[in-house]
Amino acid sequence: MDILLLVASLLTVMYVALMLLYRRGWSRQPEFVVPVGFEPATKISVIIPARNEAANIAACIESILAQKYPEDLLEIIVVDDHSEDETAAIVADYASKNVRCVRLQDYLPVVSEVTNSFKKAAIAAGISYSTGELIVTTDADCTAPNTWLRHIAALYERDHPIMIVAPVIYRIKKNVLQLFQLIDFMSMQGITAASHALKLGNMSNGANLAFRRATFHEVGGYEGIQHLASGDDFLLMMKMNRLANSSIAYLKSAKAAVTTPAQPDWRGFLQQRIRWASKSGKYNDTRLTLVLLLVYLFNLSLLIVGIGSFFDPALQFTAFAILCIKIVAELWFLAPVAKFFNSERVLRYFPLLQPLHIVYIVLAGFLGFVGKYEWKGRRVK
Repeated sequence: MDILLLVASLLTVMYVALMLLYRRGWSRQPEFVVPVGFEPATKISVIIPARNEAANIAACIESILAQKYPEDLLEIIVVDDHSEDETAAIVADYASKNVRCVRLQDYLPVVSEVTNSFKKAAIAAGISYSTGELIVTTDADCTAPNTWLRHIAALYERDHPIMIVAPVIYRIKKNVLQLFQLIDFMSMQGITAASHALKLGNMSNGANLAFRRATFHEVGGYEGIQHLASGDDFLLMMKMNRLANSSIAYLKSAKAAVTTPAQPDWRGFLQQRIRWASKSGKYNDTRLTLVLLLVYLFNLSLLIVGIGSFFDPALQFTAFAILCIKIVAELWFLAPVAKFFNSERVLRYFPLLQPLHIVYIVLAGFLGFVGKYEWKGRRVK
């Protein structure tokens, strides 16, 4: 019992220090502003992998066509990943507007290695047909403000990074599950920005990612990671980060944030998080590994102490104290992040959702490491 309390207390101190560090990192990450009079000179290819997205793809394409970006410097390539609905037909309606539809089944036969990641194959297929200097990836259910590509190009032309990571935010319906997803995802986005500023390990999201086409080919694309079902964003970043003098930038601007829907049900949410967690242990980044391990062990220790408090009243005060410390530390970090995303009001629900958050961290982390999941109608080990 004493050892458990000692370990839990030590993990709590370390976790609070991490939250304070993240708050500092978020503050140190400057907000990017497009210079006055900026005129883009970079040709951008937007690659959109799509599978059974008939309900979403039109809105996605329309938001990209509405960009404040020169038409001659923009191409849109949608890669239809064996859709069983009208996705390809809807994309074909935009052929006259410089939108190209590529069928993944026409590309896969020339891939030398059997893929376990159709999304990586779809992005690679889109890139093979692209002509832009800068590749921008997003998801078929995402929409973007009309300032999105302009901000990406401005940062790229100013600093010339090989990759740009940009923010993503959820659009939600006001139910418990989606409020929880919004808060959890905002936390991830804040940690992504803070980690880049503090050099605590790079993170990314393929729904809003840009990289040089030449660099993609230089690192061999997804070669060596095609057997992994997830990681089209993060694992590619790890490959690029190993290059000499690599430069990966974070674009902190709400005007460059894309919006994506939260998962509609608990099953979809858990499957998504298991898919994200499945990348654990597949990369070589000691700093990030240690951070993720700390977060997991802290939540696991709190869960054990919390369960133990039902059987041993002596643990009740400790469990309550650690929970309160967790809430305060995370709110301190999350407050400016929520303000950035104009979502401060949802933080009122944050303390009530803590038990769910603790169980979710422990469960998703465990299942992501050893379990299976289903995504887009495909079962993955």
